[in-house]
Amino acid sequence: MLLHLLLLLLPIQDKAYADPGPFTVDSVKLEWKDSQRKREVPVRIYYPKEAKSASPVIIWSHGLGGNRDAYAYLGNFWASHGYVVVHPQHQGSDTTVIRAGGKDAFKSAATAKNAIDRPKDITFVIDQLTELNKNSGKFNLEAIGVGGHSFGAQTTLLAGGQLLGPGTSLADKRVKALMPLSAPVPAAILRDRAYKPIKLPSMHMTGTRDDSPIGDTKAIERRIPFDHIAGCEQWFINFQDGDHMIFSGRMARANDEQKKQDMAFQKQIKECTLHFWNATLKNDQAARQWMNTDMKNYLGKSAASVEVKR
Repeated sequence: MLLHLLLLLLPIQDKAYADPGPFTVDSVKLEWKDSQRKREVPVRIYYPKEAKSASPVIIWSHGLGGNRDAYAYLGNFWASHGYVVVHPQHQGSDTTVIRAGGKDAFKSAATAKNAIDRPKDITFVIDQLTELNKNSGKFNLEAIGVGGHSFGAQTTLLAGGQLLGPGTSLADKRVKALMPLSAPVPAAILRDRAYKPIKLPSMHMTGTRDDSPIGDTKAIERRIPFDHIAGCEQWFINFQDGDHMIFSGRMARANDEQKKQDMAFQKQIKECTLHFWNATLKNDQAARQWMNTDMKNYLGKSAASVEVKR
């Protein structure tokens, strides 16, 4: 079981499943250190090489056991459409810890300390980009989105205002849009209070088979953030027969048919997420209209259900 999970979470070579955008993409790995927290925050940054103006920024938070090289299919795709995409690696809940920790490493890494450190990593990344931008001017820091998968989805929601426990806020007011995929959920007694501070447009995604491979969150519970967040634009997509790892970029599947299914999911994921970022970070009204009226037809009733709150 542990070996199976490791295979799913290790970085996989990216493949082009949908049409790339007009920009050539390059990436760079940087070894950043937060001196105040005495914490290493390695990052991989995907960027559009020919961009002539400041690009909107997406910060992507990996799941438990991931790293800065995971989810490359998303970083490459979004950057090809004009975004700077930063993938931080969250020490304490990354691949290194999982590899070294044995069979109990997954659960032992899902700690309150790591839950707090992760959104602080997001704030540190924004601080670093702000410093870099003083000389380069390459980042549109008025258009910052944060997204993530699984533990990274919780990180996303915390950076956007969700309270941790009864009253701890780790929100960064510079964040303008959220994309939590397969979010874990707090205890029922905390939910109304926890989600109330979130007032940012958000795209939630899950699948009908999206039970947590290591936690207690069931597929049916993945919609809870969408149901509890109010007073802002929300989109919820539930992929038919999608499991927890369809968002990860995995291709280590047992047979060609399963690989084909993942490729189809990832094409739809890329299409819908790009429209969301365009609508919220580029103020593209055509993209917003597509999500509100055409996305259901694009996905098809048999492929996914779509709900919208405005």
